[in-house]
Amino acid sequence: MGHHVLKVPTGVPDFDAIIDGGLPEGSVVMLFGDIGAGQHEFVYTSAFKLATSKEHPEIMESLIGSFCSCEGLPEHICYITFSRTKDDILREIHEGFDPAFYNMLSRKIKFKDLSAHYYKKSMVPASWTGEDNGGVLFASTPKESVLEALIQYLDEAPPKSMIIIDSLTDLVVSDNIKISELVNVLRGMQRASKRWGGVIYIMLTQGILEKRDEQMLFDSVDGVLVFEWTKYLQSHKRQRFMYIEKFMSIMPHLDKERIARFPIMVTDHSGMAVINMETIR
Repeated sequence: MGHHVLKVPTGVPDFDAIIDGGLPEGSVVMLFGDIGAGQHEFVYTSAFKLATSKEHPEIMESLIGSFCSCEGLPEHICYITFSRTKDDILREIHEGFDPAFYNMLSRKIKFKDLSAHYYKKSMVPASWTGEDNGGVLFASTPKESVLEALIQYLDEAPPKSMIIIDSLTDLVVSDNIKISELVNVLRGMQRASKRWGGVIYIMLTQGILEKRDEQMLFDSVDGVLVFEWTKYLQSHKRQRFMYIEKFMSIMPHLDKERIARFPIMVTDHSGMAVINMETIR
């Protein structure tokens, strides 16, 4: 008797069609790439389309395709941030997308701001981070490190959630966090996520770490989706691409013709979409 694996749609229909309906439930997925190449647009599109499909199942097929199962839709959407504020993220969504995105995500996303933990040993004053304690020295200084606070939140988060961690870049550049500690946390997260269900997206900017450290982090998650900018020859135009760098449970089942990088576009009305396919040689 085979083991049935529930799929969580990404909300990018052409991509979900290629990967047979979505990502395996319980996956920890790193969104890795160039600055502005599409990581944030990917998670905003995914969160909006899955939340809308959950609330309005009658239009699910038109949003995410007929090949995706409603069983895989996450029950909750959680957004963890270390340096950006909730208002910054919602403002970005409001300014970049159709009002429907903001209206849905401002209601459905549960934000967890860990900036007090992240900045507690830095020179950044509490008044800058929104954690001003009204002049009472050390009154609101958290005891836990940022990694301890992250672990505690994940351990208490509701099951079958889409969890967005924005971003691992903040942690890898911190003098207070060792890469070895971060690798251990990711490996533990990868194990625990199979019990939690849902999907965890973690963003990381390319070019920040040495290659060895990048590979250690890649090895600690289930999958890596890469986002990159590519310039056209003899042109000033640039195109964004996405491809699967690693996903053991998906790549062996793809036809050779489908191991490709996907040109992507982002519109304010539909979010991210795959526009055609280019085979990687």
